Amino acid sequence: MSNFGNGKGKPMNGDDDDDEDEGNERDLEAWERAYADERSWESLQEDESGLLRPIDNQALHHAQYRRRLRSLSSASAASRIQKGLIRYLYLVIDLSRAAGEMDLRPSRMVVVAKQVEAFVREFFDQNPLSQIGLITIKNGVAQCLTDLGGSPESHIKALMGKLGCAGEASLQNALELVHEQLDKIPSYGHREVIILYSALSTCDPGDVLETIQKCKKSKIRCSVIGLSAEIYICKYLCQETGGLYSVALDEVSPKKEISNLSAHLKELILEHAPPPPAIAEFAIANLIKMGFPQRAAEGVISICSCHKEAKFGGGYTCPRCKARVCELPTECRICGLTLVSSPHLARSYHHLFPVTPFDDVAPSIIPNHRRPKNCFGCQQSLLNPGNMPGRCVTCPKCKQFFCLDCDIYIHESLHNCPGCESLRDSKSVS
Repeated sequence: MSNFGNGKGKPMNGDDDDDEDEGNERDLEAWERAYADERSWESLQEDESGLLRPIDNQALHHAQYRRRLRSLSSASAASRIQKGLIRYLYLVIDLSRAAGEMDLRPSRMVVVAKQVEAFVREFFDQNPLSQIGLITIKNGVAQCLTDLGGSPESHIKALMGKLGCAGEASLQNALELVHEQLDKIPSYGHREVIILYSALSTCDPGDVLETIQKCKKSKIRCSVIGLSAEIYICKYLCQETGGLYSVALDEVSPKKEISNLSAHLKELILEHAPPPPAIAEFAIANLIKMGFPQRAAEGVISICSCHKEAKFGGGYTCPRCKARVCELPTECRICGLTLVSSPHLARSYHHLFPVTPFDDVAPSIIPNHRRPKNCFGCQQSLLNPGNMPGRCVTCPKCKQFFCLDCDIYIHESLHNCPGCESLRDSKSVS
């Protein structure tokens, strides 16, 4: 017969209930972890009346884009600069033990790999004449994952097949490998390296300061994006070589323009996609000899000079030595001629004459009877539900109004203002 005390019907020994309480605590922890993993509170914000409402992701994305566009345009207007249209860039990815941290879900390594994939595609979209290579740091050793090339799919496939973190990071070994690869690049090519660094230290075999001076002498622009805290040696590296040093933050700005660490990391990486300004004393104007190869006939077997194996159909033929290459742009392995296509050359032209950033239009500035109801680009309505004026932008030259989606599309993909082009066409007709 069980003994009960204090009139609450609870066993005095409490063994069974203790086990049950421990089980409930474990269930409660799992319940809390589910909400902690989803971080659902980050999708809410407080409005003017003090009520919670979902964050406008479209407006958030547009605000981040506008800030990046303004920084690029202000940097271009600050001085007479020269854009590096032919870039040779190595992306160094830290896969040390620190990359396995789970402050980013599911881990830093997975999130960084996803952002690298987006960056590689965006890089080749904005820099069709440039080339990228991938380097990983693991167990204190830097390994060249892919050589410089112009195929985004080959880089992404190689990275996704080698994910795995272990050991320490070595900044010096990575810089030595980058210097060895980029030191033989011709003078007209702009040499760059972007380091995605997760660790808080570097395990180096020698003096890393000497390696930094070697990179500076070779005009290699080194930029670092940190995933932990600010590190002095990374900041010193960027200052000496003229690069950018930034750390991904997990804070929300007063304007709600940064929602979480992953979004800020993506923004920092994409800032390096447009060509950076070249330093005046290093910007040497050169005439570059290029070849425009023809597409090889289908059904023909030939030896590929880049893979050194027989390929069936496709590919391109070098106009100088008639060697076969698989992709463009590239450099012929036989005669060294730079091989590009005419669309690549045309797509690089917009960096020299970019579209002027559009001006934000506040609903209270322009009266409703003067505000157009539809976007000039896509003809979608600029009104919110209830016929209330929505957010839009206007071109400072042609004074036409555009929605937020068209603003991003015009500046990142089209590179021409439809309103200005229509005015130019009408003047030519008249």
